[in-house]
Amino acid sequence: MFDFSKVGEVSPSLQPAAPSSATPSSGGTPPQRPLIIAVTGPMAAGKNYICSQMEKEGWSTVDADILVHNAIEIVKDRILETFIPYAEQQNLKLKKQDGSIDRRALGQLLFSFPDLLKVQESMVYPIITKWIDDFIAEHEKTIINATVLYKTPELLGRCQKIIFVTAPFFTRLRRARRRDHLPLTQILRRFHAQRHLLHEYQKTGISIEIIENK
Repeated sequence: MFDFSKVGEVSPSLQPAAPSSATPSSGGTPPQRPLIIAVTGPMAAGKNYICSQMEKEGWSTVDADILVHNAIEIVKDRILETFIPYAEQQNLKLKKQDGSIDRRALGQLLFSFPDLLKVQESMVYPIITKWIDDFIAEHEKTIINATVLYKTPELLGRCQKIIFVTAPFFTRLRRARRRDHLPLTQILRRFHAQRHLLHEYQKTGISIEIIENK
């Protein structure tokens, strides 16, 4: 069993120091910058569970995947205008009858046209970055729960530590099918797309703790 009271520990050498210009508090101790940890890992590895356990130790979690969905709604009209011609080539309907985006159809489209994923990211990532910055400003100990946080280096660079959550392939596959109700082929494509995920984080040079969540 994991000792979650120690999972979020940050080495003293990695503790963020207060800026030299910081004004000391009334007690004479300069204010400390917030502690920030990234919790990441491939699909269905159990990131949410790890975050929920760390929250019991006083951490606050911001889920970047949820923020992506919210940001997509904000830029929905731009996405539809840009992506519908490509969707029609694949016989996909991106727009539901109520005017919202069909997220499953969008996911299928992005796997068919990887360059469109970069277009979508250029629309939503600035919004997400602002939201996460605001969240960090309001909390002393923040977890950023995100699969591809390496794509926003300005956020990842603020993290003192990365917790990389993984699990056996068939355990993840079973969880994904039960949780997301996606076609098997779509789940396997996501697994394949994330096969080098750990390497992307290793390239950052940030301290990484790996948890196998069986």
